[in-house]
Amino acid sequence: MLIAVTGGIGAGKSVVCRVLRAMGYPVFDCDSEAKALMDADCDIKRRIAIEIDESAVCGGSIDRRRLAEIVFADAEKLEILNSIVHGAVRQRIAEWAQTLAGRLLFVETAILFQSGLNRLVDEEWRVEAPHDMRVERVMNRNAMTREQVEARIEAQEYVVSPDEPKPHLVRLFNDDRHSLLSQILVRISNLSPAESVMP
Repeated sequence: MLIAVTGGIGAGKSVVCRVLRAMGYPVFDCDSEAKALMDADCDIKRRIAIEIDESAVCGGSIDRRRLAEIVFADAEKLEILNSIVHGAVRQRIAEWAQTLAGRLLFVETAILFQSGLNRLVDEEWRVEAPHDMRVERVMNRNAMTREQVEARIEAQEYVVSPDEPKPHLVRLFNDDRHSLLSQILVRISNLSPAESVMP
C-alpha cells in the first residue's frame, strides 16, 4: 500500500514523515528527489533555462532561490516546472515501490494532484494547521517575510478537477489541540492487517 503524506507549506507533513521514519516505515521525499534530479539531469536544467527563465540556471547549476522567486510569482511557470520534473519523479517512485513490494510505504509531497501522484497512491494523509500558524512556522524556519510565505501558500493552492482520481482522504491536524502521534497511530491501527505490514 502506498500512502501520500500531503499538506501545504508549514502544515507539518515533514513532521509526520519523521515520525513514520522513526517507526521504521519507508518514506519517499518527493522534494529531495526532485532537487537531486534537477541537479543531475542536464536536460532538465536546459528546459528550465529555456522554458522558465535563463537566470534560474547559472554556471550549469540551478539557482534555487531565483527559481523559487520566479515560479512562486507566476502560476504558469510553476506549472511548467512541475511538468518538467514530476514525470521523472513518478518513475522513481514506481521503481522504489517495486523494490519494497509488500510493505506499507509513504510518499511525502506538497503537490499530490499537480504532480499526478494521485494516480499512484492508495490513500492521502492530509496534514492541516491554521493559516496563521503555518505562516509563522515558515517565517521562523526559512527566514522569509510574511509576504513571501503568503505567496508560497497561494501558489500551492489548486482546484482539483471533478474527474481526477481521488485517493481515500485522511485528515491529520497539527495544531495545539491535537496529538499528531496519536492520530498517526490510530490511522495505522485502522488499516487492514495486510495494509499495515510493519517494517
